[in-house]
Amino acid sequence: MRVIGNPVVKVDGLAVVTGKPVYTSDLDLNNQALTVKILRSPHGAARIRAIDVRDALALPGVACVLTHHDVPETRFTLAGQSFPEPSPYDRRILDGYVRYVGDAVAIVAAVDERTALQALEKIRVDYEVLTPVLDPATAIDNPHRVHQEQPATHFDIGTDAARNIAASHRTEHGDVEAELARCEVVIERTYATQAQAHAMMETHRATTCVDVNGRLQVTTSTQIPYHVRRHLARALGLSPGRIKVIKPRVGGGFGGKQTACVEIFPALVTLKTGKPARIVYSREETFGCTTTRHAMQLTVRLGADRQGHIRAVDIHCLSDTGAYGEHALTVLAAVGQKTLPLYGKARACRYHGHAVYTNKVPGGALRGYGATQGTFALESAVNELALHLGLDPAEVRLNNLIEQGDAHPALSGSTAGAPAVLRSSSLHQCIARGRELIGWREKYPRVQVNDRLVRGYGMAVTMQGSGIAGVDTASVIIKLDEDGFFTLSHAASDMGQGSDTILCQIAAELLEVEMDQIVVCSLDLDTLPYDTGAYASSGAHVTGKATQIAAEDMVRQMRGAVAALLRVEAGEVVYGHGRFSAPGGKTMALAELAQTLCSFSGKDQLIAKGTYGGMTSPPPFIAGFAEVEVDLDTGECRLSDYVAVVDCGTVLNSNLARIQVEGGLVMGIGLGLFEQVRHSAQGRVTTDSFLDYKIPSRLDIPEIRVVFVPSYEPTGPFGAKSIGEIGCNTPAPAIAHAIANATGVYCRHLPITAEKVLRGMRKNGLGSGS
Repeated sequence: MRVIGNPVVKVDGLAVVTGKPVYTSDLDLNNQALTVKILRSPHGAARIRAIDVRDALALPGVACVLTHHDVPETRFTLAGQSFPEPSPYDRRILDGYVRYVGDAVAIVAAVDERTALQALEKIRVDYEVLTPVLDPATAIDNPHRVHQEQPATHFDIGTDAARNIAASHRTEHGDVEAELARCEVVIERTYATQAQAHAMMETHRATTCVDVNGRLQVTTSTQIPYHVRRHLARALGLSPGRIKVIKPRVGGGFGGKQTACVEIFPALVTLKTGKPARIVYSREETFGCTTTRHAMQLTVRLGADRQGHIRAVDIHCLSDTGAYGEHALTVLAAVGQKTLPLYGKARACRYHGHAVYTNKVPGGALRGYGATQGTFALESAVNELALHLGLDPAEVRLNNLIEQGDAHPALSGSTAGAPAVLRSSSLHQCIARGRELIGWREKYPRVQVNDRLVRGYGMAVTMQGSGIAGVDTASVIIKLDEDGFFTLSHAASDMGQGSDTILCQIAAELLEVEMDQIVVCSLDLDTLPYDTGAYASSGAHVTGKATQIAAEDMVRQMRGAVAALLRVEAGEVVYGHGRFSAPGGKTMALAELAQTLCSFSGKDQLIAKGTYGGMTSPPPFIAGFAEVEVDLDTGECRLSDYVAVVDCGTVLNSNLARIQVEGGLVMGIGLGLFEQVRHSAQGRVTTDSFLDYKIPSRLDIPEIRVVFVPSYEPTGPFGAKSIGEIGCNTPAPAIAHAIANATGVYCRHLPITAEKVLRGMRKNGLGSGS
């Protein structure tokens, strides 16, 4: 192949590093736009008894002040998911109840930021303060109800507002309890993963106005432009056709911009005033008033024989969805979907649990989307099982993991009585390669550096998905322009991951032209085909497959057009590298064809379309190996080496694939060692700046080694699977395993801090003070 598989530079790479791409605020050139600010609740739970906005409205320069008395009664969800959304409709634009510290109380629009902030200070609110629910363990059947009404849902997701349950999920294959009863060894462990922030560079923002056709125009930094339009239409009572969405470059999202956090506020102001409006969240608001990764408590039971053959897997989950249920069910369900199939040799498996409402910042989509939390719990339990049995955890995995050709009822795409078949996997080879690179046989479980320092070694494996089976769909349009160039239009947001480059590569490979002959467009929904959005690791697999279909259709159309012009049969036309040939020495260049078709005599500009949505979600795999150096005197843990061996099917672009894995690994390392959204006793987020919220810096990250062991996925473009999310999942369990091997202390609650390790060592009679 000419382009596919090569380390092609991003089509926008030079422009990005020189500051040329246009982001949402770069298009915000209207000096008459009103500045929108939100008055936020200081209480975790309260009822608004009265609200006085007269002094704020009297301030010169204030255009409007809106409260819950001024907004529609309609309830909705802001989750960026295809319709019908599986999230409860549990919020209004503004409500008479506030459900977390930072919840919206009033909307102010003024001529400038200073005036808007002054107006916020003049609003007087009389609150009936309630006792918030802050601990998910006490949420179910708590006397305080986070939601006073039962939210509407499109189907039964187990929502029970009276019990503070946002969603419930259960799946079981085989008889778990019977298998556990027959097992020689059963271990049960409980693990906890914390709330994590997205920490994207560009905070949430949107600008609205009335366009020349009288429609509401929304320019926004989002991963889900089509879903934003649907949410606004429902909440504001508009026809979707009366809303125009423009999506410029996105300065990072990581799932945070899969929830439509901000667009509705300036949109309402524009409808009320007729004036343009803009909102830009501060860093504090982005931390404390949007969404986080769902914090979870997971209890794992594993049953096995003494040789390490796993016979039963049982996982129970309690997920903290916070004040609103965006993504409550889907993240909860994804934990099981991305873990149960892994140990496919088990005779029985079960996953069950609840997502509960609390008076905290809502949980939402964050890279890994449940798989990250589930992997930490299950992989840690497998490592503890191997330790209990005195076995090599790598060998335990090799004997129990699902293999290519295996069927499993928990695999995506399975139906009752018809388990899906894993059609691509090199996971066993990934483990073998990872052991070799980390020096597993020579170093595992630990190496004593000196009296103070010990290096421990740990591992974990994971799976993810490639889009959502039976849900995600994408369309791509390719147009042959009069100059012989192509325009490729799609609506999947490129937020730095390089999806524009991948789609361009796929098209260039099949159209047999250089990549600079393809212009990629992804800005205005009026001109873009439908795409569910940039989430669920769908870009390369779902939108990429649609691109492949469109490009193949374009080649077919071009050959047919040339055949008509040269008066030969289409099957006689040969195309390659921008030139067509036919019997009798007849030839035609691509540019000549394009000019002819767009001329008066041709009158037939070629436009090809490709649409794809699969009934499976082929899993990529990673085997991760960690080397962690632990200071026995202080408990300080330093990651000194990390190896990730990846199966993402065919590697479409080795540069971008490596960068995606490295970025995911860093987020996973942050989850394992550094990051935690913390709350005060009243429920306020106290880690609302980068001074308080620690993400890994370059000094915290060793040289990460990423290696690919390709497989071939028949449903993917050129055999590719996804790569975007899977990197997050293995670092935390691999690091915890390495620390346990170095110190004998198994940290089951993230993040793993020096204090936790030191306390554990002292309890075990190790380290300083023993």
